[in-house]
Amino acid sequence: MKSLFAAARTCLDASSPEAKLASTFDVAAAFARGELVIDAAAPAPEPIHMPGRPARPTLVHPRELPRRGFGSNEGRAAFIHAVAHIEFNAIDLAWDAVYRFRGMPTEYYADWVSVANDEARHFSLLRARLKEFGHDYGDFDAHNGLWEMAEKTAHDGLARMALVPRVLEARGLDVTPGMIVKLRALGDDATADILEVILREEVAHVAAGSRWYRWHCERAGIEPRARFRELLHEYATGVLHKPFNTEARLEAGFDIEELESLLAAAD
Repeated sequence: MKSLFAAARTCLDASSPEAKLASTFDVAAAFARGELVIDAAAPAPEPIHMPGRPARPTLVHPRELPRRGFGSNEGRAAFIHAVAHIEFNAIDLAWDAVYRFRGMPTEYYADWVSVANDEARHFSLLRARLKEFGHDYGDFDAHNGLWEMAEKTAHDGLARMALVPRVLEARGLDVTPGMIVKLRALGDDATADILEVILREEVAHVAAGSRWYRWHCERAGIEPRARFRELLHEYATGVLHKPFNTEARLEAGFDIEELESLLAAAD
């Protein structure tokens, strides 16, 4: 049987959107059928400084990205592209969680394979919508913040679970409801409907991060709330922005004390 880790690496290395989606859907289906083994004797993970990705979009500093309103089709296309880019990165983040961290329970790998499959489906929906605006993925510049955090936490599964799902990806829980309201006000129900699907499923993704963050803490004998505060201070300065979607974050496994820590760390 093929190793799940080798299959995850294939997905990470795929550079075109078409190849990454096809690999992701194929591997997720094979895993669900029990055709991939979680191989304790597999070679150790190799460093991945950048996963496979297309030549475009051009990656720039977030400050270099122009601010566009929703009022024009071009502005709305740029917004859809930005969300699609987040989802494309999220495919790689899920596969890296599988590939990078060894010796975890089977349920851990099942969670992140499922997340990768969801993120690929989200990207497919957004890319199709973007094409309806006369654009494609790569037509607008983007930033690399999500993968940069993956690199910073590659050495520590606890930090990865705390900071990528529960800080960076959870940002979508905060901002997406407002975006849906704006899109519906503009009569763009097609895009809003896609965001509704993404928002609903991202709660479960962030919840997986919460679950495995606490698993790591319990295994290491670490108090999770205090460590979360420390990690926010160490890694997330300038990343957190109010307001937070309290209801969605509670559903995604945060508790009130953690939300207070987020508020204290946010600007």
